[in-house]
Order: sequence, then structure tokens, then C-alpha cells
Amino acid sequence: MIIKTSVLASLLQAMPQLRPQVYFKASLTALSHAMEDLVLAGAEAQPLVIACFQRERFYRQEAHRYQRLAALTSQVYVLAAPETDFKNSSESYETVAFDPTDALSQEWHLVVIGQQYANCLICREKTTPVPDSNNSEIDPSRRFEGIWTFDRQVSNQAAELLLNRIKDYRPELAAKIEAAKSQYLNNSAVVSSGFNQISAHPDPFVERLVTYLQAGQYKLLKAYRSISTQQQRERLVNSITAAIRSSLNPDEILQVAVRELGQALGYCRCLIYRCKATDATAKISHEFLETDPRDGTILAPTLGQTWPLRDNCLFQDVVQRREPVYVEDTQTDLRINGTSDLGMVNSDRQALPHSQTPENSSTTSCNALKNLVEQFSIRSLLMVPVLYQGQLLGMVELHHCQAIPYRCQENELELLQAIATQIGAALIQAEAYANLQELNQQLEALDRTRSNLVAITGHELRTPLSTIRVCLESLATEPDMSLELRQVMLNTALADAERMRKLVEDFLTLSRLESGRVEWNLEPLSLNECIELALSHIRARHAEDNRPQIITQVPDDLPLVRADGEWLVETLAKLLDNACKFTNPQGQITISITSRDSSLLEVIVADTGRGIEPNRLEAVFDRFYQEEGALRRSTGGTGLGLAICRQIVKGWGGKIWADSAGKDQGSQFHFTVPIIPPAPDPKPSKAKTKGKRASK
Repeated sequence: MIIKTSVLASLLQAMPQLRPQVYFKASLTALSHAMEDLVLAGAEAQPLVIACFQRERFYRQEAHRYQRLAALTSQVYVLAAPETDFKNSSESYETVAFDPTDALSQEWHLVVIGQQYANCLICREKTTPVPDSNNSEIDPSRRFEGIWTFDRQVSNQAAELLLNRIKDYRPELAAKIEAAKSQYLNNSAVVSSGFNQISAHPDPFVERLVTYLQAGQYKLLKAYRSISTQQQRERLVNSITAAIRSSLNPDEILQVAVRELGQALGYCRCLIYRCKATDATAKISHEFLETDPRDGTILAPTLGQTWPLRDNCLFQDVVQRREPVYVEDTQTDLRINGTSDLGMVNSDRQALPHSQTPENSSTTSCNALKNLVEQFSIRSLLMVPVLYQGQLLGMVELHHCQAIPYRCQENELELLQAIATQIGAALIQAEAYANLQELNQQLEALDRTRSNLVAITGHELRTPLSTIRVCLESLATEPDMSLELRQVMLNTALADAERMRKLVEDFLTLSRLESGRVEWNLEPLSLNECIELALSHIRARHAEDNRPQIITQVPDDLPLVRADGEWLVETLAKLLDNACKFTNPQGQITISITSRDSSLLEVIVADTGRGIEPNRLEAVFDRFYQEEGALRRSTGGTGLGLAICRQIVKGWGGKIWADSAGKDQGSQFHFTVPIIPPAPDPKPSKAKTKGKRASK
């Protein structure tokens, strides 16, 4: 048999004037022992004793006492939910086993009634669990709600309810139960025995003892909560610290932090996103969502959403104060729904009244935030900045989305700020590691550059120097050398000297460009004239029978461009020179120009030569890049030409890139030049020719 009706509820329904109180387990244990000791002391012979234990294990702790009580009276009834061997029995006293799902499994009852006194304790355990209790069934801070009284009328009513419940469970005890009712619950028998209702009152010492126990239990519960909060804080800090030690990936660290915070604090939604004080928006990449307790559904996710920051008045308050901001009720907060400063939180974590808010608080309406509040059902909102040495690195947001607003506690703010500090240190550490990796990559690149430099300079300088030396020694030691041979020696020495000069010049040019020491003379230019100057340079350097055919497809009505004429000619000349080196004389080079938009022209130098592998299209612009290697190449050059072109194009704000279908498929080099808006009667300036690099 299973009875779902609570004895306490039945007692309060029968006697609505009663007002239940809250008792802790320790208080009920002391009261129960005091009531049992009154019987054991022999204050009255043959009293009625009815005890109800929630579980058999609780009964076993008191079984020896009830063996002693049974020796003093035959009217002892014990109820409990069986766990091992507890069962209905009539050995020393009556035992009544009820189902663990019965309402009695949540109740604690003890009734003692004699001819001269009556006492009852009728309680039901409160269903609200104590936070962070590892074992709620044996925790001394368990709380009960119920009645403890010496009032005989109340005790009789409680005894009758329990006796009826026992009769339902064990009908064979009906005669014994009726005899007990007649003997102990008959008011006329009590009056005839001289019982004085007025003189029946609890022992003042017991009252003081219970009061003391209750106060002690409240203090103990407060201490438990404090310890629990401290443990929670340490666990969160330790888990995030462990994440920092195990990973230097910022995303992994933030994911651990958002999960731990969301699970520990019980908010409906927890967000952590990276941002700076000057950011206009932030993208939500880390979120923890709690199941909606109202219907078990998951709240609307914010992952991937763009969060407004510049138009978010609360975010701007955090930026100004470098402190948390809390809104208890978004439906009434005037910063979200109007123009006010209510709800700010100062360094003491207290809500600031309107009259005490600092003058620099945001007082503008926050439409962007209001839209977020409505879209994601945010009722209470807490924002905690992630700071490192005063620099804003990110934000922790906690949302409460239930119907009733949530009031943030001081210890929660302290915990969140401690976690935010850890997150800030983790992000800085991760960034430092990432920067270190980048520096290592740069050092590796510099080391490769150094190796290339040694190889190239060793080859490019030693070879012409050897040739020049041989030629000069021959001229000096062979006075009888013919004039024709002398001229050959001189021409060879001059050619190799020019080769050395070109190498040194390229080194110096690239160094100036990379160090930013070039003074750019940006002016209106005609691309047609610059292309002609570059072609003149190529014709002077490459004999007609040794160079590919060069075709220009340049319209005559091109708009003027804004660039440095000297460097623009240099770029065109180097691209054409590069195309000539890697294209057979039977091949073809094409110069064309297209308009990308109203602000840029795109110059294309295409050839039918050797081509470039797709995975090397970006590498060709690196310093000292040589497709065949520094010492195995079949073409001359230093490997600096395209690197110089990239630095030049960047100087006027353009872009340069390469395309190729693959090896032996030709290649195309593109770069952009800004267009000058048309003006009345334009008078284009010719590209400077004096001191042109193209003329060298």
C-alpha cells in the first residue's frame, strides 16, 4: 500500500490555527531524545509511543532505545521504509513497513501520550536541497518544517492520524489500535484522571536547548555555505588554471572557462568573448546554455551572433569604469528602456542609487542592447570585464532568462572577478606564446635569408671578381697581347663590374625600401609614358635577337595615375626584365592594362615562359628566392627584383601578385595603381627621366 497524503498536511488541515516552524535535523534529534527520555525516566507508566522514521537506517541508530521503551509500555509503534530486513512485526513492539515512495518517507514523527502529559513532533523534510551537500540524507543541516507542541489536543489529533495510518498498513492491529484510542485519546478519561490542560507546557530548559540548537544550526549552515562557496571558487580557479597549463590555445581556455562558470553559477546563459575597448562589435564564439527549467527547452543560442559594443551603453560603462556592471531587471532598467544610470555597480559591488552615480556614466538610450534583451529573453544581466594591467581583453556575460529577476550576490561577483583575472592572464600568456612562435618563424626566415645571402653573394661576387682579376692580370702580364684581345679582356671586366654594381645596388635599394627611408614623390603620371621608359631600359639591356617579342596592349585614353614616376618605371622594368630572363627568344611578352574599378588600374605583364608552380606563387616575392636554387640556376640575377617590386607597389598603396597555370605554362604578374579623379583641363606630368634607374 502506498499513501501519498502527508500526515503534517492532514494535521494542518484539521487544525488550521497551527503555524509550522523550520527545524534542523540536530534540533529534531535533541527533541526526540528528550521525549523518549521522559518515558525512559518513568514519568508515567504505560504511555502511547508512535515513532516514524524515514528510512530503516535511521531507525537502526535508535533501535536500542526502542527496545528499552518497549520494556516500559506495550503501546509502542515504529514506522519505517525497509532497506534490508525491516518488516511488519509484533515481537517486542509493533513495526510497520511502508513503501519508500510513500509520503511518510519524507516525514519525521514522534508522539508520546500519557495520562498526565502529551507531546508530539510532526515534521516533513523540506524538498529544497542544501547547496553542495555531498550526502543530503545524512547532512546535519537538513531542514524540516513542522509542529512541536505539548498541547494535548494537537497531540491527540496527531496520534489519531498516525494510528489510522498504521491501521491502513496493518489491519490485523485494528483491535489494539482501537483500545489505544479509547485509553489515550478519550478526553473524558483524561479529565477524570486529573489532567490539567493549563499546566501542560514544555520544559523551559528544553525550549532554551532547542533555541540554542536552532541558532547553532543556522550558523553552521552559513558556515557550510561559505565553505561551499570557497570550494567552488577554488575548483573553478583550479580548473581554469589546469586548462591554461594544458593548453596555450585561447579558444580552448575560453571554452573551459565558459563551461565551468555556466555549470557552477546556475545562470541561464554564460558568454565569454574577446574584445577591445575600441571595438564596434564582437563575435560570440564561446557560450554555455542551461536548460530552461520551465519547460525543459534550450534557450536561444548566441553562438555566431555579432554583439554590438560601440552602441551598447552597458559595455561603454564597463570600458569607462573597468568594473562589473549588473542589471537586476532589464524590463525596468532605464538605461535599456530610457535614459538613466540606475543599476550600476561600484567597486564595493553595491547597486548605486541615481544620485550617487558618477558624472561620466553613460546616459544614452541603448537601442542595440534593448534588441538583444528582447531577442534572447534576458531578464537579469551581469557583465564582468577581462582585464590585464588595465587593458580590456574580453568580457564575461551572464544572463538570467527566467520570469523572476535574479539578484546577484557579492560572493558571485568576487568569484567572477577572480575568474576574469585568471582568464586575462591566460589570454596574455597565450598571445605571448603565439608571438614567440611568430618570432621563431621570423628567425627561421632570417636564418634562411642569411644562408641565401651567403650563397648568392658568394656566387655573384666571387665569380665576377675572379673574372675581373684574370682579365686585369692578363693585361698586366702580357704586354705583347694583341689589341683585339685586350679589348675583349676590358669588355669582360667591365661587364662583370656592372654585374657586381647591380647586385650591390639591389641590396641597397631593398634595404631602403624595407626600412622606410624612401621619400615617395607621388604625382599624376601617364602610364603610357612610364611603359615606354621601361621598354627603353629593356631594349638597352637585352639585344633584339636575344629577347622575346614584347607586345603592348595599352589604350591611349587611360586616366592619370598617382604614383612615384621613378619607382613606377623601376617596377615595370624589373617585371619585364624578369619575364625576359624566363622566356625563350621565340616566346612573347604582353603588357596590358585593365580597370578594376573607378579608383584603380591593374597592370599585367604576361609571358609564355617557364611558368610558376601554384604553391610558389607567393614565395616568388620573397627576398633571394630562386626557383632553381642559389647555386644551380640557369639564369642570372640576385633574386631581389620581385621583392623590390613588392615593396615599391606597397609604397603607393597598391597590391602585387602572380598567376600561373603551372610549369611551362607561362606566368602573369599583376599590380595596381590608384587613379587620379579627372579634373578640368588636366596637365599630366611626364615621368621623371633625370636620374632614372631605367636609364642605367
